[in-house]
Amino acid sequence: MEIINSKIVPVVERPVKVIQFGEGNFLRGFVEYFIDLANEKTDFNGNVVLIKSTPRGNLDKYKDQDCLYTLQLRGLVEGKKYVETRVITCCSDAVSVYLDYDRYIALAKEPELRFVVSNTTEAGIVFSADDEYEEKKNITFPAKLTQFLEARYKAFNGDPEKGLVMLPVELIDDNGQALKKCVNQYIDLWNMDEGFKKWVNESCVFASTLVDRIVTGYPRDEIDQISANLGYNDELLNTAEPFALWVIESEKDISKEFPMDKPLADKPGMDVIFTDNQKPYKQRKVRILNGAHTSFVLASFLMGNDTVKESMEDDLVKQFMLDTLHKEVIPTLSLPKEELEEFADAVVDRFNNPFIKHQLLAISLNSVSKWRARCLPSLLGYLEKYNELPTHLTFSLAALIAFYNGERIVDHVLKGHRFGQVYDIKDDSNVLEFFQANSYLESNKLVHKYLSNTDFHGQDLTEVPGLEDLVVEYLDDIKTNGVRKAMEKL
Repeated sequence: MEIINSKIVPVVERPVKVIQFGEGNFLRGFVEYFIDLANEKTDFNGNVVLIKSTPRGNLDKYKDQDCLYTLQLRGLVEGKKYVETRVITCCSDAVSVYLDYDRYIALAKEPELRFVVSNTTEAGIVFSADDEYEEKKNITFPAKLTQFLEARYKAFNGDPEKGLVMLPVELIDDNGQALKKCVNQYIDLWNMDEGFKKWVNESCVFASTLVDRIVTGYPRDEIDQISANLGYNDELLNTAEPFALWVIESEKDISKEFPMDKPLADKPGMDVIFTDNQKPYKQRKVRILNGAHTSFVLASFLMGNDTVKESMEDDLVKQFMLDTLHKEVIPTLSLPKEELEEFADAVVDRFNNPFIKHQLLAISLNSVSKWRARCLPSLLGYLEKYNELPTHLTFSLAALIAFYNGERIVDHVLKGHRFGQVYDIKDDSNVLEFFQANSYLESNKLVHKYLSNTDFHGQDLTEVPGLEDLVVEYLDDIKTNGVRKAMEKL
């Protein structure tokens, strides 16, 4: 079969409106999908140029396929199986900063360029005082962006109408403001023009964003059948779940010139939200989606399940999760209850996705810090609101202590036991060393030591009324009767 190219799917000529730092699976399964829809259903009429900002790998596949690729969305929507196949046509070029710096910097002169998207990992938005202006290629992403913005500023003589909108999707708090701070630090470090600094801060927009979609990438085990169904080969084929959320926070309303929300009327489970405050949406995601994971995965694993899908097929675990969300988490959140309930329903569909095999042990990584960030705020919020402890969230804390039971560390991994078989517990060394040293203790002593460890929780949880006694009660029940029988009593 022929590989996908512009002879099979015609390329549409559009002006370059977006440059994108990063050509990985997530951006191609998320940002390009929305832009492609907007091109089809609105007057956005813009293409994307992918920027490869690291020296690893190459862009040969993009050139071979004329930057075309197929995206398949697969999963459940409103409880029903959903598969959508789309050829993404909005990518018009792919440029390597390292192999073709001049062509990269020349993009700054594109008259209709307006948006800069980035996904350079959580470690990408950083400032380094060692970066030198003359290095050009071998510097951090914010430094590269500073040089790109300077080139645009000079190309258009500081025209305030030619400022750019930055849309970072790196998973850090207030990513737009963090990027803006780094750019300003480079301007100061390199003693750049004051007029340029004014243009950056007044004519450019640094939006902070929150993104949510599971992108599963190239379906290696299924590619032969998928290719046969498509009638062509595609080495860039990408897969993702149907659910998608993009929350864009900015001081200036950019919704009219970046209308990614407009084509979604017939796309349930997908949402683009423009706001001046993304924090309630982040709180919703962290406490409902991530909190649900963290609250049930360790107990479910100890009960014999290995994946999220198996957990959702276990009626007891599923009911535990639903009760945790609807009775204990949602009542502590600030967004409208109906909106929160809809989000929780979508979470159930996502966990039931038959196309994703999400291993519980993979999710268990660093569960101590995850429980602090995702579950503890809900537990304390519930206690404050109702003056009693939430039973399911408290039980999840006992299950965490039971999961971390182990007395042997091998190659930085604590070894636990489930039904006579060894499993790997992965966390920071201080966490693993704590449980290695204390797992042998009786429940009351172990729980007291764990809850009073302020490094783990940011506070002494033995001071939370009734928490220590209830965790001890649940942990003893788990040790005596097993997790399943203990959970049944809830």
